[in-house]
Amino acid sequence: MNTHKTLTQYIVEQQRTNPQSTGDLSGLMNDIASACKKISHLVNRSGIIGIGGVADSENVQGEVQKELDIITNDVMVDHLNWTGHLAAMASEEIEEIIQIPDNQPKGKYLIAFDPLDGSSNIDINLSVGTIFSILRCPEGVTSPTVEDFKQKGTEQVCAGFCVYGPTTMMILTTGNGVDGFTLDQDVGEFILTHPKMTIPEDTAEFAINMSNQRFWEPPVQRYIDECIKGVDGGREKNFNMRWVASMVAEVYRVLTRGGVFLYPLDTKPTTQGGKLRLMYEASPMAFIVEQAGGVCSTGRERVLDITPEGVHQRVPVILGSKNEVERIISYHQE
Repeated sequence: MNTHKTLTQYIVEQQRTNPQSTGDLSGLMNDIASACKKISHLVNRSGIIGIGGVADSENVQGEVQKELDIITNDVMVDHLNWTGHLAAMASEEIEEIIQIPDNQPKGKYLIAFDPLDGSSNIDINLSVGTIFSILRCPEGVTSPTVEDFKQKGTEQVCAGFCVYGPTTMMILTTGNGVDGFTLDQDVGEFILTHPKMTIPEDTAEFAINMSNQRFWEPPVQRYIDECIKGVDGGREKNFNMRWVASMVAEVYRVLTRGGVFLYPLDTKPTTQGGKLRLMYEASPMAFIVEQAGGVCSTGRERVLDITPEGVHQRVPVILGSKNEVERIISYHQE
């Protein structure tokens, strides 16, 4: 008989290890899991029910939205705004902080999320996902503002992401390692299938958008040039390149078989200091990667040590296998 541990059982067991736990975080995690199950269903049926196209709108970053960007954002908000576990929310798709309605109870946590990372892949049937970061709401705050969200990544209580691919998986950390759960569609439960995930320290694989090569800084140019030349350029091995244009898919690959993922600083003015958003992309992924034994940096500083300047701040990201990321950091230091 299958005795795999469910996400619900896992959360309850984690709660029991902390005598001071009130159960609020456990409840919030179940709420997030419920939202992700709904999003998984919508992504799976998007072509059939006609919601995979482009919406007639842009998000706060000026990016054209897919219909599913808007729909999945609504799913997250609708699943989380009434349960009493959150004080406020921040979303990639909404400029302002999302307040909990006055007629609903408020909790002690804040959440920042990207409801559908990699949504440009919907029309070509590649993996997309949801990323989330959970923070504590400052004591005594009942109507959180942007200032209350400006917490370093080291202050995260929990971070995770779901990837909607051939199977739906949730990757989760509460600061005690990284665990992976697979959604069993037959019973509607996330099952623990990848306990204590670790990133190999060495790798022969990198992921980067090569179309931006002419805009990169010299340290990144140097590193990628070495990887491409491999043993003919002084490295001890040859490298493979991957690029999916979906951060959840890229990070999941790094977690399962190692590698480095780079979205570095470049000279294009439209990048506004980087491509990826600190609070709901870079920071939660950095928490996960470090808990799995990897490294996450901008090239100049540890991502988890950055104090956000705003909810939608962008940063460069270089993450993955320890020895390769540290090599790239050393090139920046030189």
